[in-house]
Amino acid sequence: MSETATTGGWFGRLRAGLSRSSTKLGQSIGAIFTGRKLDDAAVEELEEVLIAADLGVATAARLAGNVAATRFDKTVSDDEVREALAADIAGILDPVARPLAIDGAHRPHVVLVVGVNGTGKTTTIGKLARLYREVGMSVMLAAADTFRAAAIEQLGVWAERTGAGFVAKDPGADPAAVAFEALEEARTHGTDLLLVDTAGRLHNKAELMAQLQKVIRVLRKLDPDAPHDCILVLDATTGQNAHAQVETFRDLTDVTGLVVTKLDGSARGGVIVALADRFGLPIHAVGVGEGADDLRPFDARTFARGLLGLAA
Repeated sequence: MSETATTGGWFGRLRAGLSRSSTKLGQSIGAIFTGRKLDDAAVEELEEVLIAADLGVATAARLAGNVAATRFDKTVSDDEVREALAADIAGILDPVARPLAIDGAHRPHVVLVVGVNGTGKTTTIGKLARLYREVGMSVMLAAADTFRAAAIEQLGVWAERTGAGFVAKDPGADPAAVAFEALEEARTHGTDLLLVDTAGRLHNKAELMAQLQKVIRVLRKLDPDAPHDCILVLDATTGQNAHAQVETFRDLTDVTGLVVTKLDGSARGGVIVALADRFGLPIHAVGVGEGADDLRPFDARTFARGLLGLAA
């Protein structure tokens, strides 16, 4: 999963995916800083632009303040402001840009994947399977979202496509039973990575919590440390609603990291910055399309420069 190997093509796809966000930000910043001094009014306008780009109120205020700290009462160009913002944003993102590390001491390393329906959770699992298969790991997929027949079928297609193992039962089966059987089979075969899909129906949080807790409980009958990671998949198009989803799923289970999908679907890419600043959870990967290659490990500098429409 070397970023070096894909920097050119991937940066291009990421920048294209972020084009709605970067165009909106760039045009707004350009409208403020055209032969104008950085005064109090300009700082306030910049802060409003960053808030509108879903960077969050606290983060936007700090970023605008940082620009003002060294450039106040000076005439600045929009390029200078974007460069300064990109550097600051990369500084916020760098501590959380951490690829999902598979611990070879666990065979398998069990990853529970959670998120509301519609975030691209099942597709994300398939793409993660592809990434880890590409580096030679053995992978198994568990279709524990048994409430949606389409999710089971979709995961089965990804398993076949990636050469991953696959465990599923009929729609309506006990999700915990699927997870247990998958872990048994993965242990038997010495599989490196087990990715467990889960339901994401939030209309009854108590029911969902009970279901997730049962899945975790039965996994721990076989491996007391499982799951070793719990990844929350977020849809970037939801903007600030992503904050509420992080809070909700942290109440339901121990979320250890994030994957953010559909960055190409809206001008709300800035929400990643706000999430990193507020929660500090590792961001393992981001997605910018439906293609198998459109999910890659998260890189702070690449994302920050893409968000501001700057060259790599």
